Formats: sequence, C-alpha cells, structure tokens
Amino acid sequence: MTPATPAPSDTRPVIVCFGDSLTAGLGTDPGQSYPDFLQADLDAKGYRYRVDNEGVSGATSKDGVARLPDILAMKPAVVIVEFGGNDGLRGLPIVDMRANLDTILNGLKSSGTKVMLAGITLPPDYGPDYVNQFTASYPILAKKYHVPLLPFLLQGVFGVDGMMQADRTHATARGNEIVAQNVLPVVLPLLRKQR
Repeated sequence: MTPATPAPSDTRPVIVCFGDSLTAGLGTDPGQSYPDFLQADLDAKGYRYRVDNEGVSGATSKDGVARLPDILAMKPAVVIVEFGGNDGLRGLPIVDMRANLDTILNGLKSSGTKVMLAGITLPPDYGPDYVNQFTASYPILAKKYHVPLLPFLLQGVFGVDGMMQADRTHATARGNEIVAQNVLPVVLPLLRKQR
C-alpha cells in the first residue's frame, strides 16, 4: 500500500473575513457567503489570495475579541472586520462595542496585518440616538486606526427585493454577491497582484 501523497499546501497570502452571521453567510447554501463571492471576484481579477471565512453566527464584538488570538495565529495578510450587528440588535452598550472593536483593530494593526472595517446599521425602531451613535462608531474607529471603511456592508442589498432573506437581516446568495462587490473596491488597495 503506497502512502497517500500529501496535498500541496496553499501558499497564497490569506484574507480573513472576520465577523458574525453576515460574514458566515447564514441561511444560504455552502459557497454562497460574501467571502465565497469575494474569492471568485479576486480570482477573476488575477489576485492570488485565499479568502478564509471566519464568520460565526450570533457573534458579538466581545466574541471577536475572544477569537482574536486565533485570527492572529493565522498570520493573515488582510483582515476584513465586521462586528457589531449582534451587539446592536441586543441593545448592548455602544461604549462596550466600541471598546471591543478598538481592541480588535489595535491587535490586528499592531501585528502588522492590513485591516479593513465594514460597518453596519440598525433598524430605526432602536431610536435615533442609539442608531446614530452606533453607526458613528465605525468612521470614528476607522479614522483612529487609519483603516479603510465600508460604511454599510449591505449597501444596495438591505431592503431590496430578492436581496434579503425573509428575516430581513441576512442577505440571500444574490445579496451576498453584491456585498462582495461592495467590499472589493475597498479591499483592493490593500492587496498586491502576484506575478
């Protein structure tokens, strides 16, 4: 019996999509999350990166802090950070969410990893004060850490027929395709084309 030939290791630099169910692709079939579509878009443009989906449904920004050492251990070239939606939906204190996102961004930047921040907003029934403070967290942190910001991950998706699932929170497969197109121009300046 001949020993199995080990699979060639994937030496491409890694882009980690680090977030909650919006990153994980909750409610869609395997291969239909926004990181999957981002991989296809990058491949089509000749960028040799491996996109790793590290989205966990239900995760809050505090969960992101807890998982930060695991993300850093992957030595990613780029991390796309998308947290906060679950904090907001649970009405958690915005000061805590900002502190957690600050810890995540600081840890990633300190490691030398390039970072992109993806923002999210909340339904208006959470009240204008809470929603405005919540939404403002993303540009404040992006400016502090000099990282590129996609202000609203679901731009062109949220509230659009066929783009959102029945829960009105998560994108459909088609919606995730658009999310990847939203992310692409923001993340491309952080990448380099390998020959």
